[in-house]
Amino acid sequence: MSEPAENVGEPKLSKKELNKLKRKQDKEQKKMANEGARQADGAADVEETDVSEGKYGDFLLEKARIQAGASAVFTDVAELNEALDGQEVLVRGRVHKSRSKGKACFVVLRDAMATVQVMLCVGEAISKQMLKFVSKISAESVVDIRGVVSRVEGGVAGCTQKDVELKPVEVYVVSMAEPRLPLQIEDASRPQSADDERATVNLDTRLDNRVLDLRTATNHAIFSIQDAICDLFTGSLKKRGFRQIHTPKMISAASEGGANVFAVTYFNRSAYLAQSPQLYKQMAIAAGFKKVYTVGSVFRAEDSNTHRHMTEFVGLDLEMEFKLDYHEVLVTIGNLMIDIFKGLKADFASEIETVGQQYPAEPFEFVEPALVLRFPEAVAMLRAVGAEMGDEDDLTTANEKLLGRLVKEKYHTDFFILDKFPLAVRPFYTMPDPEDPRYSNSYDMFMRGEEILSGAQRIHDATLLLERAKLHQIDIEKIQAYVDAFKYGCPPHAGGGIGLERVTMLFLGIHNIRLASLFPRDPKRLTP
Repeated sequence: MSEPAENVGEPKLSKKELNKLKRKQDKEQKKMANEGARQADGAADVEETDVSEGKYGDFLLEKARIQAGASAVFTDVAELNEALDGQEVLVRGRVHKSRSKGKACFVVLRDAMATVQVMLCVGEAISKQMLKFVSKISAESVVDIRGVVSRVEGGVAGCTQKDVELKPVEVYVVSMAEPRLPLQIEDASRPQSADDERATVNLDTRLDNRVLDLRTATNHAIFSIQDAICDLFTGSLKKRGFRQIHTPKMISAASEGGANVFAVTYFNRSAYLAQSPQLYKQMAIAAGFKKVYTVGSVFRAEDSNTHRHMTEFVGLDLEMEFKLDYHEVLVTIGNLMIDIFKGLKADFASEIETVGQQYPAEPFEFVEPALVLRFPEAVAMLRAVGAEMGDEDDLTTANEKLLGRLVKEKYHTDFFILDKFPLAVRPFYTMPDPEDPRYSNSYDMFMRGEEILSGAQRIHDATLLLERAKLHQIDIEKIQAYVDAFKYGCPPHAGGGIGLERVTMLFLGIHNIRLASLFPRDPKRLTP
């Protein structure tokens, strides 16, 4: 009896090829086994009673309103602490991040600057189906969670609410975020360090996706501080008898002179976006208002792409009449700035610390009363260290910063006032110094070696004002209403304009003014 033929017509496989074929077969068998397990799990989920049914899912606003009525009282995440241990609360926040491990899921819930850990474990109250639902909620989604506050021994690392966590009873998605984000909040919150290789977010990406970027704790702290600066500015002036006014933002002529204005079509003629509320503050003084201030947008058509220039910023402006000398106004503004600094130091230490963790800076220093230097003194200080500076030159940016360092070293203050600027570098409405025609009754104020305020005594005599306007080649016809305001009697007065974003940036030591503007405008950016 003959033996059967072996693999007739087929080539014999090598040992290497046999091993490759075996690995392929093993892989296919494993894949089939996994698929079977998934199907079994799915079947088990369907068959298994969902003990959490009706306690998770998509948020239906109308249904929730009907069911909750007036009993739906929300607690802020920042208010969760040990005093609420064992109590049930309702919170709303964003899923900052989450991770699943076996039958447990950990979620970090973020509400503005506050974060708390949420822990779910499969058990009598939490089903596998609910755990899977929660674990698939995308980062930045808005959720409502009803849960029990539970004290945590040893604290929770990485959360602001370190002493407690939340054990949910109900979880509803209010608004699901897209799974792919243009930037990650954790990356946008990370300090930029040469020693840290983890991802950070560059400035353009931040500003292109500003709504996401503004969700970081740092940005919440920055704009809480900026809000406080406005409040302190207003409060300090109110207690000194100032009245708030609102001035036009469309004007017939450049308020500061020069060509750095945005022209707009105003029916059949041209108008300009206001470079300053300057002229109208003065007209209010001429109207007998005595002390006024205004908060509003200011526009500068300067093609300056620097760390401290914007084409639109918020101006904090004030004007007041004085009795004997314009230094009455200078001192008032100096005291105003001291009030702001003291208020921030006293009430916003936590926010200042939060910003400092991402943008490290030396703590802001100031002396009381504010340091006042005359312009010639500043020139002498600069020349003493080799800087080139003329008696009647304006300060260059480099010399401003150098002067700031010299003042800090000598007087231990980041804030100072420079008085008696050269007349040639000031606007047409600036009052000349009656004792030395080279100089003027004007002043600038500086923080960390950068200008934050420009001010002066204004010319309140119509004849002198016309002379100065003609010297500066101002079209008198366009400012006739302004000049006329001083023909009917006006007390001597002075004031100044402060850049809100610059004060914010320099107090905190942030490296770019755009980070201190909610939605910045510069020569290259008009959106978002």
